[in-house]
Amino acid sequence: MSTSTSAIDLSQLPAPTVVEALDYASIRADLVADVQELLPTWDATVESDPAIKVLEVAAYRELLIRQQFNERARQCLLAYATDTNLDHLGALLGVARLTDEGDDAFKARIQLAPDAFSVAGPESAYEFHARSADSTIADAKVTSPSPGVVLVSILSASGDGTASDTQIAHVEAALAGVCPLTDQVIVQSVQIIPYTLTAALTLFDGPDGDVVLANALAGAQGFVAAARKIGRDINRANIFAAIGVAGISNVALTGPDADMPMDDTQCGYCLGINLTVTGRGE
Repeated sequence: MSTSTSAIDLSQLPAPTVVEALDYASIRADLVADVQELLPTWDATVESDPAIKVLEVAAYRELLIRQQFNERARQCLLAYATDTNLDHLGALLGVARLTDEGDDAFKARIQLAPDAFSVAGPESAYEFHARSADSTIADAKVTSPSPGVVLVSILSASGDGTASDTQIAHVEAALAGVCPLTDQVIVQSVQIIPYTLTAALTLFDGPDGDVVLANALAGAQGFVAAARKIGRDINRANIFAAIGVAGISNVALTGPDADMPMDDTQCGYCLGINLTVTGRGE
């Protein structure tokens, strides 16, 4: 089992118990019960009673306040924190946000930060320093093709992902002062593997075709964004799951026509998404 904090998928953590499950009806019922305890002769079944309206307003305001507390609690956790709240969590580990660095990229570096404290040169330490070298670097992966050789592959956040000479130079400079003397470090651009996502959709009778197509497109775009990581396989099963939204009877996926496995020096790049509706049926 990996002891690296970066190996933890934050999206798969259970919901934090500090966040309350809220229900307006329960809050309203509790307030009514409290008033009835104080005023036993009060008839709470008369919905037109102004007191009921006051309690409903109070219940709604309590719901909003408790929702605010829930959100504040979430902002104290790495999985949910955003903006300056995330900056403060990063400060706990001595990690500052890079210029123009988004929350997701910054969060990934915060996860890698504890491994960077090691002087033994673990993979995640190299990845942390590589990603910290330049805010335009979207991802980094480390492999060792032979003993003593460390190959750092980096993915650019722009274009098709091919890293520029400037980005490579920035990473080389960042690693020069932190890598063990016994390691020969080679920094390279990731190898880009292009693909096109093409599918013909059959819809069930009834649903609005434009709405279903828009939802399928959003699912495809979500898949493409999630797959934009070094070493992330482009699997047809995941594409089917992403675009098989409500209202779709069948998906005929023609591109890619086979799974596309990626190693830790490769990354898929989607050239385009082509979804068409070919008909309706059960």
